[in-house]
Amino acid sequence: MKRRHFLKTAVGVTAPLVIPRHVLAAPGQPGANDRILAGVIGVGSRIRTVIGETPADVKVVALGDCNLARMQDDLWGVPAGSRYQDYRQMLDKEKLDAVFVGTTTHARALCCIHAVQAGLDVYAEKALTLTIEEGQVLVKAVRKHQRVLQVGTQARSMILDKWAYEFIRNGGLGKIEKVVGLNFIGPRRWTNEPGQPVPEGLDWDQWCNQAALHPYHPNLHRGWATWWDFDGGGQSWGVTGWGTHSYDIIQASLGADYTGPVEVWAVKPGDAMSPVTMRYADGVVLELRLPQGHGPAWGAIFLGEKGKIETNRNRCVSNPPELVADQPEADYEWGVTRPHLENWIHCMRTRQRPLADVEIAHRSHTICHLVNIARDLGRRLRWNPDREVFVGDDEANRHPSVTRPRRKGYELPEIT
Repeated sequence: MKRRHFLKTAVGVTAPLVIPRHVLAAPGQPGANDRILAGVIGVGSRIRTVIGETPADVKVVALGDCNLARMQDDLWGVPAGSRYQDYRQMLDKEKLDAVFVGTTTHARALCCIHAVQAGLDVYAEKALTLTIEEGQVLVKAVRKHQRVLQVGTQARSMILDKWAYEFIRNGGLGKIEKVVGLNFIGPRRWTNEPGQPVPEGLDWDQWCNQAALHPYHPNLHRGWATWWDFDGGGQSWGVTGWGTHSYDIIQASLGADYTGPVEVWAVKPGDAMSPVTMRYADGVVLELRLPQGHGPAWGAIFLGEKGKIETNRNRCVSNPPELVADQPEADYEWGVTRPHLENWIHCMRTRQRPLADVEIAHRSHTICHLVNIARDLGRRLRWNPDREVFVGDDEANRHPSVTRPRRKGYELPEIT
């Protein structure tokens, strides 16, 4: 029997199913002693750091990047024959168990969908999605194909941060009354500038992916996280940059992993930099209003019956101080992402859901999208977190942070 069966066609290529390398406890499940063979989609600086912290259980054996220049180094001993400009060829040809997805935000969800359709587990960097619809489709794909997808909101696994959000979620602060977070920067809209020559070795059509095929410009290529077409404000102090980490900790602390707020509004209607307020069904109010440099960039301030707790990466303080007197010491000998990777590997072997499972991450990323939508529309919006739609607002449900046209060849597949 051949290792792969071709099941369906997605974006003009066949999506293969992996048959395990050994006789395993379940299809696609690495055994306890099997080394996990992984590919990389999008060979950028962040994913190189991640792989530098990855335990030896995982061996990188193939690369895919539409920019050939990023695969010229002697990366992880991967031979030239296992380096692909089109990652879909890598999924077809290589014998993989998993992939790291470190692409631009606007390409990431589709790469993840193709990977899980190919029977692979996934470690995906954030921001996970460009739109709410992408997250919904990706969750369906992961569940249908019974894959393990961990998203790189690594504070979910960090020793002190995990203790803090579990402490708050389990009532350590009593009933939560308010959460105060940072006012992160949103994306800007690109105004076309005269095109410049495409760098040698870059497949610009594939790089643009679902977005409009703009003329090449280095400010698009290198500064992609700034622009609506490609991200939701992913520069460091952006909504889908550090904001993703902060909102994820807020969701975890509120026990809102599979839900979200029911109302959202911009404090200054129509202001692209307005603070944003949200209200959850249990009455908790989330105020995203602290300016840059004046609050916990990777966490939030929680106000409850018993006092106040401020969480940040590797930091948790309270008033009164004795509230968090039992917190553990942070120990990151191998780097802050190592515990998150260990959790992913454990879940690949056990088939459990990881701490930053696709659905949990989708809900946290939805907060990012709600921030951008509220600022853009400038009015009070009602959100139904069960149905994941705006209530009585067709314009909001058509907003480009909810859904947007995709170029031919880069459509989202129908997951049934």
